[in-house]
Amino acid sequence: MAEKRDYYEVLGVSKNATADEIKHAYRKVAKKYHPDMNPGDKNAEEKFKEASEAYEVLSDPEKKARYDQFGHAAFEQGGGAGGFGGFDFGSGDMGDIFGDIFGDFFGGGSRSNARRNGPRQGANLRAAVRITFDEAIRGVDKELEITLKEKCNTCGGTGAKPGTSPETCSKCNGTGQVVYTQQSMFGMVRNVQPCPDCNGTGQVIRYKCPDCSGTGYIKVRKKIKVPIPAGIDNGQSVRIREKGEPGINGGPRGDLLVNVNVSRHPKFQRQEYDIFSTEPITFAQAALGATIKIDTVDGPMEYTIKPGTQTDTKIRLKNKGVPSLRNKNLRGNHFVTLVVQVPERMTEAQKEALRRFQEAMGEVPAADSAASETAKPEHEKHEKHERKGFFGGKKKK
Repeated sequence: MAEKRDYYEVLGVSKNATADEIKHAYRKVAKKYHPDMNPGDKNAEEKFKEASEAYEVLSDPEKKARYDQFGHAAFEQGGGAGGFGGFDFGSGDMGDIFGDIFGDFFGGGSRSNARRNGPRQGANLRAAVRITFDEAIRGVDKELEITLKEKCNTCGGTGAKPGTSPETCSKCNGTGQVVYTQQSMFGMVRNVQPCPDCNGTGQVIRYKCPDCSGTGYIKVRKKIKVPIPAGIDNGQSVRIREKGEPGINGGPRGDLLVNVNVSRHPKFQRQEYDIFSTEPITFAQAALGATIKIDTVDGPMEYTIKPGTQTDTKIRLKNKGVPSLRNKNLRGNHFVTLVVQVPERMTEAQKEALRRFQEAMGEVPAADSAASETAKPEHEKHEKHERKGFFGGKKKK
């Protein structure tokens, strides 16, 4: 028979290791070699048993002291460890460890069951609200009508018919838990689960309330005020505490999560806390400079542009953007792109004024350029036609 390895070596800890270090080391080894993670691997199965045996000794102060003094001999002849005569996986420290391991593999375990039977917060409810761009900038209060579960007035929330009361569950004796024992490769395994008869509450309702059908709650329509903070963005949510589903086993209500949809603005675009827009200016304003009015989320404001401003010039209006959700004293900026607009229709007087402007700038007016072609001598025109032909073809020989 192969000689047993040192228990400290099995778990990979020193003899001076603390209880927490031993526990952590065992969890690591047990998860690595658990049979369900290594199906059909006999070597992994033996290592898992070896680690479990080592932890059973080293996690018990009395057994650990005996092992430190006498080694494996302290447990020979039925001395206490190594036989795997029957681990109780449903209670004590070993139960916690195996509950965590089985919970990782199968989504359950003794400790998770204990948490399941304790007070739990109710489920969250979700709703949606639509607001305008300006409301998102300034903040607004909205009123929503939603369906909530409220305590039944007929039974006072007990779920039992008036004149009766819930009874102690006979299957679990009011504990809300039942223990199942089964044989496994490690011996007898105890597994603690919520009682199926009372769903872990410890009580059963024999005569149900006619108004709430034994649930203890009825559905009612309620109007809820939703304060939407300034600076909220499209897709973000507002949380209203304890306006969700009722808690379980005396736990608090869940929350109401209101998703905010922000409508688009015809002129402004938002990127985080900054706002972007374009502002048209005339050619004269761009060339000579002018004081113009720019639309902002705070209303129109005056801004002086410099002479010679080019189209697509970008200016920044500091602190004219979106308020910060975290700090009400901070705001983003408003970036404005100035676009020089060219008139599509002009009167003769306006055209004449532009021609005079061209002459003043040393440019040839468009009308004069067309007229100069007409005023050319006849021989220059004939030479041009002879080179290309009257219809653009080659000159005949």
